[in-house]
Amino acid sequence: MDTEVGILIATALSLGCLHTLLGPDHYIPFVAMARSNNWSKKKTLGVTTLCGFGHIAGSVVIGAVGLFFGSVLMRIEALESLRGDVAAWLLIGFGLAYLTWGIVQAIRDIPHTHMHSHADGTLHSHLHKHDLQHRHVHDRVLAEESKGTRSLTPWILFLIFAFGPCEVLIPLLMYPAANADLTAIVLVVAAFSLATVGTMVASVMLIVFGLDFVRVPDMHRFSHAMAGFALLACGTLMKIGL
Repeated sequence: MDTEVGILIATALSLGCLHTLLGPDHYIPFVAMARSNNWSKKKTLGVTTLCGFGHIAGSVVIGAVGLFFGSVLMRIEALESLRGDVAAWLLIGFGLAYLTWGIVQAIRDIPHTHMHSHADGTLHSHLHKHDLQHRHVHDRVLAEESKGTRSLTPWILFLIFAFGPCEVLIPLLMYPAANADLTAIVLVVAAFSLATVGTMVASVMLIVFGLDFVRVPDMHRFSHAMAGFALLACGTLMKIGL
């Protein structure tokens, strides 16, 4: 391996880690969804890894097509910028919808008092919540529908991340492409992918494990709303370029 390729690989590793850590949209959405939907560690790991490779694959395909047809760097970067806008709006839309749904769920779970009368004429009351164990028939139907919606969440995240661009990857491919060095291109893409996905997984799992030690009472019913707000905030940060 010559010096130039070694420098490119080292740069790809560094940029992969750095651009992931500096972009909270690379890990906060997975933490939020894992917490609000009670994902297992295994599922959290799997969804994060899948979305990470989807995130890389989109840019690799566009970069490869652009390089094959001789598109100039500015045109490829313009397309990546457009993809970034689409991904940001998708995340904003999903976050807003999930936030609204989470607020509705939180309101439905507010404890309230029920009065009961007995045959001997006595009355008593108790606090009651319309959780999954106490809902009426029509509420159970709604619960099943919401469960189905939550099962789509990993695939919605995958779609958003597939649209999300990796702008820093394209310039890295220019030098080996100009020299028609296919081996160098593969090594650079592999290094960048490993660093990006590895940093995403490490960040998500570290935060998830850390949150296991945090106990905030009476906040569970707000978990979906908070997750939606986190997604909305990440999408907004992407849109304004932070």
